[in-house]
Amino acid sequence: MNKQVAHPMVKLQRKVSSLIQSNIVKPEDNLSKIALLLGSDWKYWKNELIEFDFSLKDPIQELLLVEDWDED
Repeated sequence: MNKQVAHPMVKLQRKVSSLIQSNIVKPEDNLSKIALLLGSDWKYWKNELIEFDFSLKDPIQELLLVEDWDED
């Protein structure tokens, strides 16, 4: 039995998707808006987003559109 572990960015996508479904943020809001909601984890996620060429001014929906997080 071979269990696959989700990429950390997939976990972030799930969190953010849940925030949207709960009407806490909107898909067109900037990524920076999730900073307060992620609290002490924000520093880590901010660095991850930047590594994947996201700007904190990008809309949240751009994060949710990514289907593959390969780090080639």
